[in-house]
Amino acid sequence: MATDNKRRNRLSPVRFPRPRPRAAIGRALERFSRTVTDWVGTSWAFGVALLVVVVWAATGPLFGFSDTWQLVINTGTTIVTFLMVFLIQRAQNNDARAIHLKLNEIVAALQGASNRLINVEDLTEDEVRLLHSYYAHLVTLAREGGDLTKSHSVEEAAARHALKLGREEEPRAS
Repeated sequence: MATDNKRRNRLSPVRFPRPRPRAAIGRALERFSRTVTDWVGTSWAFGVALLVVVVWAATGPLFGFSDTWQLVINTGTTIVTFLMVFLIQRAQNNDARAIHLKLNEIVAALQGASNRLINVEDLTEDEVRLLHSYYAHLVTLAREGGDLTKSHSVEEAAARHALKLGREEEPRAS
């Protein structure tokens, strides 16, 4: 109990900024796009799309398979594809953000996990490559030690590796 109180006193409360109020049109578009995204991923949406194509193909003889008849399906599919690109991107952005938040929570909560991985998605490509090289080094050290499951961080792996070799080697700083 006393340890919990000491810990609480050490940790200052985190205050998050309030989200900016969004315009009504922004909230309406978000609700609409979420609803459409949920619906187009259903079997019913596929059935509707298939029905449209079947009806279009069946009306071909009525219109003599004319250029206008072909233009109808081409225009329709182009418009739907154009709009779907944005819906798919929105859904992927939202999913990726949620996954990153969950992974950040896991990294922050695990003792021994490297905090440098929190918000790694915000790093530049060069920083990600550098971080990758650190973890590639970790794998090399773990392979040399014969156990791929023991190390938690590059620094820890370098220190353990140095101890195994009986050398006094400084852990790599990041």
